[in-house]
Amino acid sequence: MARTTVYIVSDETEVIERAKTYFTAQGVNVQAFSPTQWREGMESPVFRSQMLTGMPALMTGLNPLEKSNVLPFPGGVGSNNVSSDLKVATMNELEAKAIENAIVQYRGNLTEAAKALGIGRATLYRKVKQYQIDPSMARKKRAA
Repeated sequence: MARTTVYIVSDETEVIERAKTYFTAQGVNVQAFSPTQWREGMESPVFRSQMLTGMPALMTGLNPLEKSNVLPFPGGVGSNNVSSDLKVATMNELEAKAIENAIVQYRGNLTEAAKALGIGRATLYRKVKQYQIDPSMARKKRAA
């Protein structure tokens, strides 16, 4: 039986080394690429065919992966157990929560929160009003 290979694309050497240590202990081959190497490799027909021939694809979505062989990564987020009673949030709910989290993280500084969210300050002010978010409450949450 052929050994499983994990392909890692990252510039962070610490992440690569942790993954190599973990997966090697699990009996898995590890190949690491920088994003530049990966992008250039995918442009090469030879590299692309070597990578894609027989490589299983991991599909994600709302349904749990059934009978999957997904190895947990130490310190990773998420889990293979998907609750059947998950509530699907609307985009507005997600956006409001992201805005609220940014305001809390930046202790009510809306200018910094807007930068972190990648939106303009005026846009953030409009969305704060639209979603009825109270920045002073965010400051209190952070203090608590």
